[in-house]
Amino acid sequence: MSDYPNHDFFSWGGNTARGVLRKGSPLGKHTKGARLSVGLGRSYNDAALPARASDVLLNTTEDDNLQSFDEASGVLNASAGISLATLAKVFLPRGFFVPVTPGTQFVTLGGAIASDVHGKNHHRAGTIGRHIRSLVLDIGRDAPLTCSRTQNTDLFLATLGGMGLTGHILSAQLAMEPIESPWIVENNARADNVEEFLELLQSNAEHWPFTVGWIDCLSKGRALGRGVLMRGRWAKATEGPKTVPQFSAKMSLPVTAPNWALGKLSVRMFNESYFRMQHTGSERIASPYSFFYPLDAVRSWNRMYGSRGFSQYQCVIPRAAGTQPIVEILEKLASTGDASFLCVLKDFGPCGDGTLSFPMKGTTLAIDLPNKAHSAELFGQLNRVTIKSGGRIYLAKDSYTTAKDFSAMEGARLEQFQSIREKWGLRGRFSSALSRRLLGE
Repeated sequence: MSDYPNHDFFSWGGNTARGVLRKGSPLGKHTKGARLSVGLGRSYNDAALPARASDVLLNTTEDDNLQSFDEASGVLNASAGISLATLAKVFLPRGFFVPVTPGTQFVTLGGAIASDVHGKNHHRAGTIGRHIRSLVLDIGRDAPLTCSRTQNTDLFLATLGGMGLTGHILSAQLAMEPIESPWIVENNARADNVEEFLELLQSNAEHWPFTVGWIDCLSKGRALGRGVLMRGRWAKATEGPKTVPQFSAKMSLPVTAPNWALGKLSVRMFNESYFRMQHTGSERIASPYSFFYPLDAVRSWNRMYGSRGFSQYQCVIPRAAGTQPIVEILEKLASTGDASFLCVLKDFGPCGDGTLSFPMKGTTLAIDLPNKAHSAELFGQLNRVTIKSGGRIYLAKDSYTTAKDFSAMEGARLEQFQSIREKWGLRGRFSSALSRRLLGE
């Protein structure tokens, strides 16, 4: 059952299928070690790994119930262990979709809240935390706590983007988005360099609710940062097919690729081919699965990075810092030749509500990079650019940031987060390998 056979791993449904919470806290029965909630186990980094061998892992996926749904208001009450994949399967035929989704459907509702995930529509919809009405949190006291913007507010806001360090989320109320059609109208545009790309992002934000860009991070000179901007919106009832799209993973990587396969030459060839294939203004009706979750269609896609695996660097550069930091990061990647076929550029709206929410008004850059001997040094160099610009990194993806760099990025926000955890007695009670690395716990 567990991916962590050396750790105490248990699940607790709490009879939430009938909306009844068991009296008392299951966490109080397990005093050995700190606690950490684990969902589908697909975290990119050490956020869902225990800090110590004695830590208790809380399996949320055993409790994946839909507790209630008000079709008039669109408010869903669901257990934290339910996945976005299940929500899509259940609600797409009913004319609803999650208001914010990351790039994979294989994440639990609790995990999405703990990361305060953003999506292609951040400039319009913000993070998922904006759409959470309330949540039920177990922090190891006699009874679970209901938290919202009016009740236990500081704990509620610290939980949005708190990476599981503020308690075990049992359930949440989420305002779903009504949609006319379960299909997406997708429209692409090419940009010949990073300046043109950033202008396209900002000029299209008013007209398109979903925008995201693919960047050729190996291009140099006048072509630095060239790429493809993908724009989308929900189709109108008269535009899409009458059928409901179904998810299917048609491809699979059966073996792990050799480490040399993802070299500079192969990635350069892929990037050149992909860029040339795209045509500005080309429009099509697309499945939301292919639009939001393209990598989900390839089983075990991570095997393409070889046995060394990969890490993702994702930062946000504030709008006030201009384009130079983005240019500097792209120049650094192009000069080192660290190959990646996946480099994403996206504009952000205002900062999320969570105490440690990642987004801020500006531009986010996300790059998948194969792990190499110099990866820690490279990520440190990228962090220096981010810190100098006043930006920060995404905790749901980070693997290499040091406690010193993280403190320099977060400053007062980190102090506030830690003081809230101290107030509620959470420090030492909830921890992870990530908190041990970044917070020294």
